[in-house]
Amino acid sequence: MAVHTAAPHSQGQVLPFRESLLAILGIAFVTMLVALDQTVVGTALPTIVAELHGFDLYAWVATSYLLASVITVPVFGRLGDYFGRKPFVLASIIVFTGASLLCGAAHSMLGLVLARGLQGIGGGMLVGTAFASIPDLFPEAHTRLRWQVVMSSAFGIANAVGPSLGGFLTQYYGWRSVFYVNLPIGLLSLFFVWRFLPHLRNSKHVGRVQIDWLGAGLIAVSLGALQMLVEELPKRGVTVMTGLLFVLAVIAFGALVFWERRAPHPILPLDMFANRALSTLFLLAVLGGFSLFALLFYAPLLLQGGFGMTPQEAGLMITPLVVCITIGSITNGRIVTRLRNPNAMLYVGFVLIGIACLGIGIATRSMSHALLFVFMLSGGMGLGFVLPNLTVFGQQAAGREHFGIATALLQSLRMVGGMLGTALTGTLVTHLYRHGVHVALDDAHALGWLARLADPQILIDREAQAALVAELAKAGHNGALLIEQARESLVSGIHLGEAVAAVVAFIAVVCSRRVPPVRLKRAVEPTLVAE
Repeated sequence: MAVHTAAPHSQGQVLPFRESLLAILGIAFVTMLVALDQTVVGTALPTIVAELHGFDLYAWVATSYLLASVITVPVFGRLGDYFGRKPFVLASIIVFTGASLLCGAAHSMLGLVLARGLQGIGGGMLVGTAFASIPDLFPEAHTRLRWQVVMSSAFGIANAVGPSLGGFLTQYYGWRSVFYVNLPIGLLSLFFVWRFLPHLRNSKHVGRVQIDWLGAGLIAVSLGALQMLVEELPKRGVTVMTGLLFVLAVIAFGALVFWERRAPHPILPLDMFANRALSTLFLLAVLGGFSLFALLFYAPLLLQGGFGMTPQEAGLMITPLVVCITIGSITNGRIVTRLRNPNAMLYVGFVLIGIACLGIGIATRSMSHALLFVFMLSGGMGLGFVLPNLTVFGQQAAGREHFGIATALLQSLRMVGGMLGTALTGTLVTHLYRHGVHVALDDAHALGWLARLADPQILIDREAQAALVAELAKAGHNGALLIEQARESLVSGIHLGEAVAAVVAFIAVVCSRRVPPVRLKRAVEPTLVAE
């Protein structure tokens, strides 16, 4: 295979405009594949559980995917630095699409959980390599920010249509169709990536490369133990199992640091963490993920379960949040390269996210829909300002040699922050909701119905709710009043959780000041080779 130096195009890109557009369209389809799957599957989960009869494994449909992806993102991010991204992007599309077919064909919850784990491996490979392909194609930060809009648009479209598409497919074609819909998108992205994405490698890594397999294994154990700890702690509290997971995570992280300091070719270069800009951006990724997931997961629950909106009404209110991520990213790309201090976009972004979380944290049923709309718009614009800049600033600080692992770590740490945000917010919501329901039922001498009201899902499922109210009425209880008290308990829990997310966002504003002034360089160094 011939190897030649890839000379950057005059516009800060390694390919002419047409080839650049086709290449980034392939990456955009890949992004859409992952984002669409995450939003579509959530809508179908209740139907899946009802058919496969495995409620005890309900959480693991999401957990197995997250666990596999969190582990594989940094590993394949680093391997992409060594061998180039294209082979891994192609492999990840094949794995992800094949696993989607297995998910759709599953006849038991265990089979679905295992297939979702395989799908998570493909998703982790995608995130770890596809995002890092962008700076390979567009070495100049100014150019990269303009082209990043294509990625943000794909992400925004997938998030906007995902929930509605999931509901439509589940209702009219069955839950298996939500997995089969990945097949045409997967084939489309496979064609574009195979045909148009160049195979670029860092010139320093051409030749024999030694892989730090022990480091990769320790990353898998440490992140896997942390993921399972975050999942289990809110449900089980402090138990022998959660204690062992904590000890395992600490030991694995310690062993990882010890080994990576001595490894001749570390998969996780610890010198990146000595870089003040990178270490602060890594922290901001965790804080941003915390607020992002707390907002995305619990705002819909507040609107439907707390305020009694229909799914369609709630979807309409959430739309500005997901759509404005794209609008914010486009706006950011036009503004950030013209600012003397590009870091200011991080301050503004986190302030807007904090305002959104705070707004949801004080929202009431009587609040005007226009004001709720403004809070959602604020959150979407803030995320549009923060997410692309964390990636571009991190790539700028890491340098060409560490593009892949730095990009992958930013994505992984955002997911870790998201896990922490959903776990902490979920713990607060669950505790306050169940406590409030227990008190209300105890006062009404109706504790026999505690199990039926213990899950907030009853506040969303109108048929089950009507049946419960009728049963309570037959027993001489005011069912409508008890449902209303349950709603108030849910709202109180979500308000507290969103207040915590707002505090985290404002802490991120303060931490953003620790990022040294970023200079979006126009100089381009031809450090890539094409194969």
